[in-house]
Amino acid sequence: MTGDKNMQTEGIKQEAYKILNQLPDQATWDDLMHQIYVRQTIEAGIKDSDEGRTMDVKDVRKKFGLTK
Repeated sequence: MTGDKNMQTEGIKQEAYKILNQLPDQATWDDLMHQIYVRQTIEAGIKDSDEGRTMDVKDVRKKFGLTK
């Protein structure tokens, strides 16, 4: 189990370096935090989708009374 966590941490570090390298030299802490938040949110959504914790758009619209 520890090996899996270390591999995950190394992967996260590599992805963090990629995010840093894509930011402009004038980037702020807020810019960095936003990029990390976006990445984390996307990964959480993909995990939810992979694990079947999503709803069809039609069902969401119906649940909230939204029209197309």
